[in-house]
Amino acid sequence: MKSRSQDQSLSDSRELDRSYDPLTGNPPSKPNKKTIKQRLLRLLPCFRSGSSSSVAQSSISDDAELATVHCRPEGLDHLVQKTNFSKKELQVLYRGFKNECPSGVVNEETFKSIYSQFFPHGDSSMYAHFLFEAFDTRNNGSVSFEDFVESLSIILRGSINDKLNWAFNLYDLNKDGCITREEMTDIMHSIYDMMGKYTYPCMMDNAPNEHVDNFFQKMDKNNDGVVTIEEFLETCQKDESIMQSMHMFDSVI
Repeated sequence: MKSRSQDQSLSDSRELDRSYDPLTGNPPSKPNKKTIKQRLLRLLPCFRSGSSSSVAQSSISDDAELATVHCRPEGLDHLVQKTNFSKKELQVLYRGFKNECPSGVVNEETFKSIYSQFFPHGDSSMYAHFLFEAFDTRNNGSVSFEDFVESLSIILRGSINDKLNWAFNLYDLNKDGCITREEMTDIMHSIYDMMGKYTYPCMMDNAPNEHVDNFFQKMDKNNDGVVTIEEFLETCQKDESIMQSMHMFDSVI
């Protein structure tokens, strides 16, 4: 007989399996924005497992709380111009970032450690590595608050094209402007490794390779073995399910 904790683990894994990667063909049909919001915020660098603080729990209009935030006004004004967040939202995000990352930056090992806490039945290290590199826009081995909110702004409030370009950059591992079969295979194996053995339905050993085949069959229009940003954008913009998934994070903050 299954224990309650086992049932819960299986249930959590089923939910994660439905929403783990909306751009590769498995977007959730009716995403629960509250659940998505909680999961997304917990996975971000400034919110550790077990932490009771989150953007959702921080009142953006709470002047007393905002008064405890110390961030140079010119820095905030600059980020207001570069992101789709208001100054008050940035102050709340900065407070959370500094609380959990006192040094002001997140290195890759810390990022992996945070991420792994939410996928205890799998190995999330490789996917976290790829995700960290996407956040590390300055390629200096760390994610600053500026890096963090610039990417977060795209993911949460960017245009469809901005979101798709960000996703393409995540998949383009060597940043040469195209996605190769090898890169997509590495991405898919990292996702399946992260999910672990408790996914539902159970995945076959060849599932990652089949997913890559489906990706290239759909995306590689000229059959040259690589997917360019033009092919990626064109295919995604014509795919209703992908377009729906692009709105799953709208207004979560």
